[in-house]
Amino acid sequence: MATTWTRFRRWTRSDSASGLLLVSPAALFALALLAVPLAAVVAFSFWSQDYLEIDRTFTWANYRAAVTEPIYRELMLRSVLISGAVTIATVVLAFPLAYFISFKVADRHKALWIFLVTIPFWTSYLIRAFLWKVILGFNGVLNTSLQTLGLIDEPLSFILYNPNAVVITLAHAFAPFAILPIFVSLERIDRSLLEAARDLGESRFGAFWRVTFPLALPGVVAAALIVFIPTIGDYVTPRLVGGPDGLMIANMIQTQFLRLNNAPMGATLAVIAMLVVSAISLVFVALSRQWSGPR
Repeated sequence: MATTWTRFRRWTRSDSASGLLLVSPAALFALALLAVPLAAVVAFSFWSQDYLEIDRTFTWANYRAAVTEPIYRELMLRSVLISGAVTIATVVLAFPLAYFISFKVADRHKALWIFLVTIPFWTSYLIRAFLWKVILGFNGVLNTSLQTLGLIDEPLSFILYNPNAVVITLAHAFAPFAILPIFVSLERIDRSLLEAARDLGESRFGAFWRVTFPLALPGVVAAALIVFIPTIGDYVTPRLVGGPDGLMIANMIQTQFLRLNNAPMGATLAVIAMLVVSAISLVFVALSRQWSGPR
């Protein structure tokens, strides 16, 4: 007993004990606010509900309904496609700007450019969504401007209350989240490697494709995941600018919880959405590692 107590006293004075003590508050905080609610959602998905009564009998009925009902499959597929389109559009538009700030802007001005990139964070996400609704509306800024210039005879009807409007609004909202990790990744690239590639006969495009882009790929992957994961669970933007054809799986989850009073079904759809997002993210990361490996 004395030996055990002595070992315990020695361990409490060790670096590992000090490290565990430092991370314990954050770990307990994450456990209380993340793991416990997630476990509650998973538990709810195996129950059933009759108005206000929760039946805690284990059942797979919710998952069978989620897989077999066409509306749930359609919403899930639409969510993946819209989030994928938003991710591609955001990363494609963010990379040139991040590249310009990293390689073309003087060091003393880079902080100012990053400050300008973060300006959209100063306004509410909801306000930005409403502004895009005004811009893309039937009599909105875009249609009015095009008609004034004589480029169109009547307002365009395909830019609002459909998936196109959702992609545009979300791509604008999440652009800073994509620019920043790509910029950080580009800043870490040793410029002498590019000079060496040019000295060895590579063109500017060849040096970019064989040196810059592979080294910046971790930032691109991080940006893609940062955009893809939250956008597939967005329900505010589809509700405001998506119309009936632009609703996503998160809108159905909200409906199940708040309108249909069917928390188990909403929890089931949330769990399935998390599994789908996790699977796609893991496949994407694996493919990016394979692509960025030795060639």
